[in-house]
Amino acid sequence: MSRFVKFCGVLLCLVLLVTAARVGYREVRQKLYPLEFRETVLEYAEAEGLDPAFVFSVIKCESGFDPQAVSSVGARGLMQITEDTFEWLQTKSTVPEDELLTYDAMFEPKTAIRYGCMLLGRIQQEFGAYETTLAAYHAGSSRVRGWLSDSAYSSDSVTLDHIPYDDTRSYVQRVMKTFTIYQEIYPDEF
Repeated sequence: MSRFVKFCGVLLCLVLLVTAARVGYREVRQKLYPLEFRETVLEYAEAEGLDPAFVFSVIKCESGFDPQAVSSVGARGLMQITEDTFEWLQTKSTVPEDELLTYDAMFEPKTAIRYGCMLLGRIQQEFGAYETTLAAYHAGSSRVRGWLSDSAYSSDSVTLDHIPYDDTRSYVQRVMKTFTIYQEIYPDEF
């Protein structure tokens, strides 16, 4: 066998290995960053003017897609809504049946995603930037308003230059990294 034929054989094997590795890598990433509850996320993300990849990122970081998740402070469900926030959101809903829901409804994926998107949408409408929206989702809108009005944290009263809470800063970074990954894995999905 000629050297050229051997070289072509080796090259073909390398191309096949790289292709298989890339396909396998993509499949692994898709398993790590799933699109669980896809139809519900798409429905409520659109209703609230949210990027679905952003919503998937919040769900991934908040609950790991576990509808029964409960945080150390008692927040529940896929998007980790607290009882006070749930009750407040119910007063903002235009669906009369929402007044009859109990806090246990946060364990139902469709309800959790609807209310989570309702909250994210309201926050993003107020603050605009993803990072600021996430800071408010995690630490509370009034707290973020205070940070934005303090020149130690915001130089323009619109953008947070520094988030003073380590856990909120870490949360924002984690969700933004996850958001980037969702956008990379599913560029044409939404």
